[in-house]
Amino acid sequence: MKKDSGRFFGVGRLLPYLKGYRKQFMIMMLTSAVGSVVDIGVPLFQRYALNHFVSLGTLDTLPVYLLLYLSMLLGSSLLNYICCVYGMRIEVGVDKDLRNAAFAHLQTLSFSYYNRNSVGYIHARVMSDTSRIGEICSWLLLNGVWQACYLVGAVVVMLVIHARLALLVIAVIPAAVLLFSLFQRRLTLVNRQIREVNARITGNFNEGIMGARTIKTLVIEDKIERDFVADTEEMRRKSVRAARLRGLFASTMHFASSLAIALVLWKGGYIALEQIGTFSMFMSYAQGMMEPVRWMVDAVGSLITTQVNIERLCRLLEAEPDVRDSAEVTARYGDSFEPKRENWEPITGDIEFEDVSFRYPDGDETVLEHFNLKIPYGSNVAIVGETGAGKSTLANLVCRFYEPTEGRVLIDGRDARERSQLWLHSAIGYVLQTPHLFSGTVRENLLYGNPDATEEQIERALELVSARELVERLEKGLDTDVGEGGDLLSTGEKQLISFARAILAQPRILILDEATASVDTITEQKIQAAIDTIIRGRTSIVIAHRLSTVQNADLILHVENGRIVEQGTHAELMRARGGYWRLFTRQYEEEETRGVLG
Repeated sequence: MKKDSGRFFGVGRLLPYLKGYRKQFMIMMLTSAVGSVVDIGVPLFQRYALNHFVSLGTLDTLPVYLLLYLSMLLGSSLLNYICCVYGMRIEVGVDKDLRNAAFAHLQTLSFSYYNRNSVGYIHARVMSDTSRIGEICSWLLLNGVWQACYLVGAVVVMLVIHARLALLVIAVIPAAVLLFSLFQRRLTLVNRQIREVNARITGNFNEGIMGARTIKTLVIEDKIERDFVADTEEMRRKSVRAARLRGLFASTMHFASSLAIALVLWKGGYIALEQIGTFSMFMSYAQGMMEPVRWMVDAVGSLITTQVNIERLCRLLEAEPDVRDSAEVTARYGDSFEPKRENWEPITGDIEFEDVSFRYPDGDETVLEHFNLKIPYGSNVAIVGETGAGKSTLANLVCRFYEPTEGRVLIDGRDARERSQLWLHSAIGYVLQTPHLFSGTVRENLLYGNPDATEEQIERALELVSARELVERLEKGLDTDVGEGGDLLSTGEKQLISFARAILAQPRILILDEATASVDTITEQKIQAAIDTIIRGRTSIVIAHRLSTVQNADLILHVENGRIVEQGTHAELMRARGGYWRLFTRQYEEEETRGVLG
């Protein structure tokens, strides 16, 4: 049986999240144990009734019997209710705490983690794994206490009343455990295969919905359908096999229970002649004992399966960010959740790369090598190059999404690592090529940039990016819902709002990552007209594919294969007639051709 760092089934890793529920655990286990004792008493009441009322033919103690029996039933119901209430509290509480911890930890992880792990993988860790763990922590423990107490109690009662017959019934248990174990291994394997196929079906279904437009334009509906049908057929076959195994499993359990009863009938016949109540009691215990045995074998299989969930969630919780603040920096400036803004120095916006070398955490190739560059406050720097050339590397280093392998990135003359990430990020406005809006209204999305923004500031930001007309056209203006991910708006509309959101934060450093690449020509003209106004008084880094948008930049960096091969003003690079000149000339010719062709 596998152990994880010396702790059974890896549960030790979860103890910090369970300690807050010690009181609930104690109440749940106590009521479960008492409830099992009460349930053990039911056959004893049957024994008394048969031996006293039936065999002796007297009803002298019937009122007391009924009172005690009804009290026992009411007590059992109350105990079961308390168990279920506390079991549910523990399940949803642990589930909530684990999800909160996982989500909060995800906020601290670096971009490289999200590059290595898909959204589906992370979603499964935060939602499915936590749900499974919460269920195991509550109901498995609750049932475990009840089943164990019932089994032990039933054995003790039988041994006290008739030891020889009790030993005969108990002898069935090892054989039942062996049979159950054999089936449990096969069922666990088949269920694991079913989960894998189900995950594949879910993934294909999501792709079929999200990629509906692409599927239709590629005319591959038949292929997508064949793949989906093949997966569902495999799911059917494995589910039928699992059903057969479960049926055989149930039959085996019934056989073991019947065997125990048969032994009672065989050896207990003489008891029936004298004490029919005792005989009935043994029959009830013999039949009831198989359920705890079956449950315990099943519980071991569940724990083994859940250990995978625990390990996967713990890997997420134990993942270390590639970029992190030192203890000294955190003590002075705080972190993302508890910032100490009173200690934050104001940011001017001077940026300097000092002998910087860099390679991505998962790569072997050096992207920058002994790179030096000064970007004074108020400068407009453009980074250009072909798609996939690595234009975002410098911006990622400025934002401290990644850290230099060697050298330093200085902000206002100090190493960025000497201050907190949140201090730096609070002074940066970043507009992505693919805009993202959060579910909610236009106003709510804008206020993410500055929660304290006034109505006048919102109107000013919209006017700067030529988005006022867009908002006025919307049915409810600023209170219009944008849908999930902003899907109720066009790409251009989302980009204008995300642009206004970045401006509303009043950043000292503005980064535009191909901000006009995903919009139509008219929207591009609006944004481009706004850029010249917006970048005044700010240090700006513009990552651009269309070179016509960066001709007025103070400095242009031409990137190829992740390396800066040229730098200078537009006029200087054109005179050099190098890679930038060729790239600009080709784009110019393409634009002229499109213009002639209408």
